[in-house]
Amino acid sequence: MRRDPCPRRSLPVPFPAALPQCHLPRWPGRAPGTHPQVSSVLNRDVKHFGKKHMFDASEETCWNSDQGTCQWVTLDFPHSVKISQLHIQFQGGFSSRMCTLEGCKAGQELERISTLYPEDSNAMQISFAETVLDKLKITFENSTDFFGRIVVYHLRVLGERL
Repeated sequence: MRRDPCPRRSLPVPFPAALPQCHLPRWPGRAPGTHPQVSSVLNRDVKHFGKKHMFDASEETCWNSDQGTCQWVTLDFPHSVKISQLHIQFQGGFSSRMCTLEGCKAGQELERISTLYPEDSNAMQISFAETVLDKLKITFENSTDFFGRIVVYHLRVLGERL
């Protein structure tokens, strides 16, 4: 009898990286087909500081923006979604004092959903009114870093596919 090289596990494990590789999607925190974009990457070093690191579930990697007054992340979903929560983990000292959430349906202009005032702390869960959209833009303004850099270890948008 042939043995499955990646047996299914029902018990939780402390880190997603501990699961067999075949059970991990390419970017575990990102829905398949979602296209993320960012305003900048520190020294254009996408290998070490690129957008993919916000979604890889690793405590060792992050998206690190370059310096500037305003940084942003956009998520283009392959289908309409209804969202109501945002989970984000900044690096202390490299967070935003104010975040603006904007969203829209395909082919429409972005509209403001909410303005958030995150604390310069580890991880945050932010709730807002349920919104149906195809594109989400998170703008980070007033960085706590003197040069305007933002560092995000994890970004999760919670909701449901429509």
